[in-house]
Amino acid sequence: MANFRIGHGYDVHRLTENRKLIIGGTEIPHRLGLLGHSDADVLTHAVMDAMLGALALGDIGQHFPDTDPKYAGADSIRLMRHVNALIQKQGWQIGNLDATILAQAPKLAPYIPQMRKKYAEVLGCDLNQISIKATTEEKLGFTGQEQGIAAHCVVLLERIPAPFARKPVGKIIPL
Repeated sequence: MANFRIGHGYDVHRLTENRKLIIGGTEIPHRLGLLGHSDADVLTHAVMDAMLGALALGDIGQHFPDTDPKYAGADSIRLMRHVNALIQKQGWQIGNLDATILAQAPKLAPYIPQMRKKYAEVLGCDLNQISIKATTEEKLGFTGQEQGIAAHCVVLLERIPAPFARKPVGKIIPL
């Protein structure tokens, strides 16, 4: 039985007026926010898709459909707690994650330490297991022209050794 699983996640949301900009569970001051059924946290969505993908558990659209009104405006960090509990229930934990946000504006570097800290807390791992980077696309494409923001994430899951199994950080709760 394998002791490691790797997943990749990708998400994109359109920028729009009259919405908060939330990335990595962090509200970022900006004239535009991301459009989506939930809080549209593009980075957290990519991370959750990577976690689910590593165990072939589908994607966030299957777990939290945008056709379900109970997820309207949902806090993506709360959804991430749920996904983390799912992977832990199956005997897995975060080994590390590496994510990249693609956004022309705003500049995200000042907010990345807060995002990393939040993810480490939610996922029950050390800060050095969470890598988040941001890049522009040199004004190319929809992200470069400030029409949207995208994020990629690669996650390594490790099997929790039976004698050392941690209690799940979160619990699977009805959302």
